[in-house]
Amino acid sequence: MRLLAVGGKFRPRGLREKVTLTATLVVAVPLVAVAVLAAVFLKNQAMRFDTAPVTDHDICVDGYFVEPGKTEATDTYKFWGIRCAVNDSHAILEPRRIDDMRVPGVADPDEVITASATYRSSALIPELSLWPFDDPGAMSYRVAQDTGEVSPPYPISGIEGSPAQDADPTAADVERDAAERRARLVAVQRTLDRRVLALAGGTLSLIGLLAAVVWLATGRVLRPVEAISGEMADITEHDLSRRVPVPRARNEIAELATTVNATLDRLETAIQDNRRFVADASHELRSPIAALRAELEIATAHPGLTDWPSVVDAALADTHRLQHLATDLLLLARLDHPTGHDDTVDLAELVREASARRTRHALTVESPEHPVPVSGRRALLGRLLGNLLDNAERHATTTVTVRLGTENDHAVLEVLDDGPGIPEADRERVFDRFTRLDDARTRDTGGTGLGLPIARRIATNHAGTLHAEGGPGARLVARLPLKPHDQRLYPDVVFR
Repeated sequence: MRLLAVGGKFRPRGLREKVTLTATLVVAVPLVAVAVLAAVFLKNQAMRFDTAPVTDHDICVDGYFVEPGKTEATDTYKFWGIRCAVNDSHAILEPRRIDDMRVPGVADPDEVITASATYRSSALIPELSLWPFDDPGAMSYRVAQDTGEVSPPYPISGIEGSPAQDADPTAADVERDAAERRARLVAVQRTLDRRVLALAGGTLSLIGLLAAVVWLATGRVLRPVEAISGEMADITEHDLSRRVPVPRARNEIAELATTVNATLDRLETAIQDNRRFVADASHELRSPIAALRAELEIATAHPGLTDWPSVVDAALADTHRLQHLATDLLLLARLDHPTGHDDTVDLAELVREASARRTRHALTVESPEHPVPVSGRRALLGRLLGNLLDNAERHATTTVTVRLGTENDHAVLEVLDDGPGIPEADRERVFDRFTRLDDARTRDTGGTGLGLPIARRIATNHAGTLHAEGGPGARLVARLPLKPHDQRLYPDVVFR
């Protein structure tokens, strides 16, 4: 009851934040991983040999002839020409007719001329960075050959131009070609930077959108919880008639609200019963105390005219009544906090012992010869039977009957009397504390009104029941679960 007593309030915002954070993290982690993998893939694609921004293709054709009377081994052959195509994606040699070619120094048209061609390609591979805020002008590059050889990294500022050799380039041409090469490498880095920023921005946008959707959805879901918590905060032990709102949707929150209302119903009933019990107990205690005080005050006011033995007897009777009432109240308080019952009690023996002490009315006992074991405390079960017999003797005309049997793994104890019986409308009310029916209102014959409530509480604490049922007179039936029997203790008994 601390929530009601101090007016505490459940705050669902912490739950809302946790749900939003958890859902966002669950989706954000794979999204970030995919974005990183995509950025790495783009970087690797841009650093491949076949996609390099700068490539050099060299194709050269050279020829030589051997002077008459000489051999190649004498190194006396002469180069007659070399022709190359450089720095193009492809090389084109100008075709010429054979008979149009003239080789200097060769007079014999039948002289043998040897020609050969060579091809080589290389690429400038940029060393790209995934951090989009680095200076592209400070990047480095590697030279990769078509043979698979890769050079160490060089700064991009050291790139040299290499225009076509047959164009007789000037210094300006070389510098222009170098600048163009650096620009191509920088452009690759800038393109990668834009793509990385786009991936990062898209990922963050998706994560933010998801977080916003989860936040709004969670707030919508928890809105009924806030209403429930606000209502619970206003409920105190002095105003238990209020109930929390139940959402229309049939979901877990609606079930929670229904459960809370059911708990408040039970709590209100318990507090009302407790208040009524305190009021009744105060009234029951006040009456004998007031009578005792009045008798003593009258006696002391006229001591010479007082019959002191009668006063003492009356005071003693009131004291006994107070003691009996206090004992019942203490027992009820203890029964509100039951403890375990591990003893084995034979109800058949208990019935025989209890019935032997009854002499006010004719008592008939119908009990089996074999034991009827139940689990519980002997003193409490004896009190249950004793209260039932006291009630029967109080209302019986001539006969009280006690029956004990077994049914469906339960011991069935019945106490009947031939009195006026209990009206059907009052068969449940007689188990309320301090309840006396109209024909039993006097305290001399009606008791304290705690006998049957104590008996029911004892039966309940022993996992049993106690009810008033119809009959010619009053018929009180207690059902207690049988304890699993030990055949070694009862070898000749067959339990049903």
